[in-house]
Amino acid sequence: MTARRVLPAVPAFVYPLVSLLVVIAVWQAAVRLFAIPDYILPAPQQVFDALASGFADGTLWPHIGATLVETLAGYAIGSALAVLLGALLAESRMFERFVFPLLAGLQAMPKVALGPIILVWCGYGSASKIVLVVLVCFFPLFINTVNGLRRADPDLLDACRAFSASRAFLFLHVKLPSAASEIFSGLQIGISLALIGAVVGEFLSSQRGLGYLISSSSVNMSVSTMFAGVVLLAVIGVSGAQTVRVVQRRVVFWEQRTTRTVAEADGG
Repeated sequence: MTARRVLPAVPAFVYPLVSLLVVIAVWQAAVRLFAIPDYILPAPQQVFDALASGFADGTLWPHIGATLVETLAGYAIGSALAVLLGALLAESRMFERFVFPLLAGLQAMPKVALGPIILVWCGYGSASKIVLVVLVCFFPLFINTVNGLRRADPDLLDACRAFSASRAFLFLHVKLPSAASEIFSGLQIGISLALIGAVVGEFLSSQRGLGYLISSSSVNMSVSTMFAGVVLLAVIGVSGAQTVRVVQRRVVFWEQRTTRTVAEADGG
């Protein structure tokens, strides 16, 4: 009981911060101990200097902005399509028979292989990266939506039908709330995949974006700038995932109440 009372007093962000400091310390020690050249593995200070100079002279901002626009736009479109098609498929067996094999086949295609085709169709601007992001982040959320909607409590559904509840009522008030947790799990997976899709698209063809920054820095052997780009991608990914978690706690508020009630029951 004492340990349970002490641990919550420590803010949650402290634990990953300690892990990050340990990683940086080990990184710095390895560079010094093994005398690793900076063109192979730069010291953390060199990476921080590259970040500071990039923010100070403004060279990083356009790349960050381009990657954010591509990621967020593709993520929003892909997520909306995933939830919409997932709901249609969960509600209609006929729709599933016609559409699901096509979607499964599309998911099986390597997205990198589709990259050149997307470039031919959509051009070399942001549109091709957004389409690639949509394709990458669509399927996990789509599957989670279908599974969540189909796992609604059958007894609760039968009880609502006994009172002549409409199909729309069952979907909005029973199935969708029961699927909310899985939908948000798919959204968390999707935000990371969306960032990967944007960077892959920038690797293929781009003149802006963090993927382009990393690729162009490899030509100049500016490894510290490459690591700076990777650090920024990690920060964006973690921030996006944490934002989805915060929204989930606000929207799916009944899960926290259930968890708290179970914890109190166990403690008692």
